[in-house]
Amino acid sequence: MAEPTLGRQLAVFAADTPATALPAEVVGSVRHRVLDVVGLCVAAVDLPTSRAALAYVRDQGGQGQARAIGVAAPVPAALAAFGNGVLAHSLDYDDTHLPSVLHPSASVVPAALAAAELTGASGRETVAAVAVGLEVCVRLGMAGYDRAAGNSVFFEHGQHATSICGTLGGAVAAARLFGLDADRTLDALGVAASMAAGLIEANRTGGTVKRIHCGWAAHSAVSAATLARYGISGPPTVLEGRFGFFEAFLRGEYDPAEITRGLGVDWAVPDIFFKPYPANHFTHAAIDAGLALRERGVRPQDVETVTLGVPTPVIRTIGQPIDRKRRPTTGYEAQFSGPYAVAAGLHGGGVLGVGPDDFTDALAADPSRRAVMERVEVVPDDRCDEIFPNQFPAVLRVVTRDGREWTEEVLTNRGGPQRPLTTAELAVKFRHNVAGRLPAEVAEAVAREIDGLDTAPDVRRLTGLLAAAASDTPEE
Repeated sequence: MAEPTLGRQLAVFAADTPATALPAEVVGSVRHRVLDVVGLCVAAVDLPTSRAALAYVRDQGGQGQARAIGVAAPVPAALAAFGNGVLAHSLDYDDTHLPSVLHPSASVVPAALAAAELTGASGRETVAAVAVGLEVCVRLGMAGYDRAAGNSVFFEHGQHATSICGTLGGAVAAARLFGLDADRTLDALGVAASMAAGLIEANRTGGTVKRIHCGWAAHSAVSAATLARYGISGPPTVLEGRFGFFEAFLRGEYDPAEITRGLGVDWAVPDIFFKPYPANHFTHAAIDAGLALRERGVRPQDVETVTLGVPTPVIRTIGQPIDRKRRPTTGYEAQFSGPYAVAAGLHGGGVLGVGPDDFTDALAADPSRRAVMERVEVVPDDRCDEIFPNQFPAVLRVVTRDGREWTEEVLTNRGGPQRPLTTAELAVKFRHNVAGRLPAEVAEAVAREIDGLDTAPDVRRLTGLLAAAASDTPEE
């Protein structure tokens, strides 16, 4: 008998893994990720790009099925997933899997919440759907990771693995919540593969389109599962086929073992890195190093020269073109700037060290930060190359005006398995993200609902509480 296709193996895993079989650490990790995503969504509601995306959601009309955070009335489930996916990824504060270098939760959680609200699925099933969706997303990303080159093949081709793999991960999560069997889940996977998309050029030269990537992935995920539910089918060889997913996106450069090895036994979900800082993950070690030097007494005005050593593949995202990275014109561009990360760390900030309020248009143009940025060279570092991409390390060397040399090495990322954020730190991040946007008592109720999500009858109380974040509530 022929071995099942890769897609079928993922579909069987997604559809047939009992919710009761999930390890406790996976369930706990999913609850934390839902809390993280919900907080990020609330925090991002007032961004200009969020207002644009939510205006798009409102303008589409349609049957009210699920809630998009920031919109008063329920909207079609796929549009709710779109809105929440845009919000979840917009602050660049969402979790990251290494070494695949993708952000799984920002697509999968919004897709799952929309599907769960539509169907009235139990909290336990919602947790299970998120778990299998994250696992599928990560495994697809890892299949496209070139261990010899130490980099993602998706990334090399200019593709945003986050939204591409997130579409497929979200689709199997939604399919599970729609009650689809393995055959129909394989169809959802097959349909989703024709909808997956995302280019990362905006990381380099500007534009805000990346902020909608996870929204479109979540929208496509719910749409694909819905179409499969109605009878649209996909190819059983959607992943490994001659004209399938891996050929189309990766030109056939992939490792099928990353999909099947330990499937259903070894879970990647608990090891996905939470972000302590709202910036591209490549910048985090530079922020940590800047914060550490600040603690040691280095002041921004003392800086004469700065050398930021990072893994070679990282430079094109946070160090090129260097003139643009030294002079970001917006807070959003600053989130992708190595020089700004150093300046932010040296100046210090809020929340867990540097927070959303430290990435504003005004601060991107702040003379004190600009003075530091102008002195930063972003260079390849051999030691960092050896570690990347299992971590995103940095070595920061500063010469101060008095001639002293200072060095900080940050070789592991805060928020990952080696330096995890505590439950208390994740709670601090959540409370800051919703402060001023949700009443305190509502925020606490949301946190309680998510803490007990795996035993909740459904997610509708949770999503109903989040209606308090709507920015378009009609005046009385």
